[in-house]
Amino acid sequence: MATVTKKELIDRIAEGTQAKRVAVKSIIQAFLDEITKELCQNNRLEFRDFGVFETRTRAARVAQNPKTLERVEVPAKRTVKFKMGRLMRENLCAPTAESAEAK
Repeated sequence: MATVTKKELIDRIAEGTQAKRVAVKSIIQAFLDEITKELCQNNRLEFRDFGVFETRTRAARVAQNPKTLERVEVPAKRTVKFKMGRLMRENLCAPTAESAEAK
């Protein structure tokens, strides 16, 4: 499994759209900043057919250190949940050419 960095994504988009790399970089950074800002305000972000980002609050709990078996209090915290949209689900669940050849 390969990891795609923000820089690689910027380069791909700039190449595919013939836009300047600097412009693409500022647009992507502004987009990510807006997502972060909205999630910090507990807003739900919905991108049709792609997916939905929303915040959830995890309850406080008691966990156990596996090494020492000591009980540890874990405070409540906010997390981000992502739910796939229809097109993403269809694309991820579709059989790929590689898996068809392997069979």
